[in-house]
Amino acid sequence: MPLPSFDLAGRVALVTGGGSGLGLAMAEGLAGAGAQVVLVGRDATRLADAEAAITRAGGRASAASCDLLDRDAIAPLVERTEQAHGPIEILVNNAGIQHRAKVEDFPAEGWDRMIATHLTAPFLLTQAVVRGMIERRRGKIINTLSLTSELGRPTIVPYATAKGGLKMMTRGLATELGPHNIQVNGIGPGYFRTAMNRALIDDPEFDAWVKRRTPAGRWG
Repeated sequence: MPLPSFDLAGRVALVTGGGSGLGLAMAEGLAGAGAQVVLVGRDATRLADAEAAITRAGGRASAASCDLLDRDAIAPLVERTEQAHGPIEILVNNAGIQHRAKVEDFPAEGWDRMIATHLTAPFLLTQAVVRGMIERRRGKIINTLSLTSELGRPTIVPYATAKGGLKMMTRGLATELGPHNIQVNGIGPGYFRTAMNRALIDDPEFDAWVKRRTPAGRWG
């Protein structure tokens, strides 16, 4: 949808987890405002479908398959993107995973994966992108946080811990990068009907809890 009062024409936006859910919704919004959107994720088919959907709607998008758990893949991803499209001026760190288990049963490798996805990858992506932003004295970084960093819930302690760390990273980056005219913000969405929340959506008790706590009485 065109947004004449919010023009991002000529800007390049890299969105991780851009193939579905909230990432795709944000990518569609950025593309609707005129940005060239680069969709990053591991599922090449899903990314291709998202790219096609944005293109059909009149936006400009390209897919970049990348495993963000591979630290050595992040700098080349940024380099390829900027060679193909120009400087990245908007970075959306949105990629996320969920693994629900009690603390006593949570596998160590699951913890490592949670931290790598929600903390390490956003930090390394920001590090790779921000060098150019500092030189140009312009840039926007948006991190997808979570209300779970404020609200204790069982079976998601590692997820909430990682998102809490990302929240503090966002605050620190905003303080450090603000003098370079780089704005860093976090978005803490509530519960949306996405694939990652499928188990909760299918739980009648949790579904009712969400609706009771939401003024609109619905998800999202």
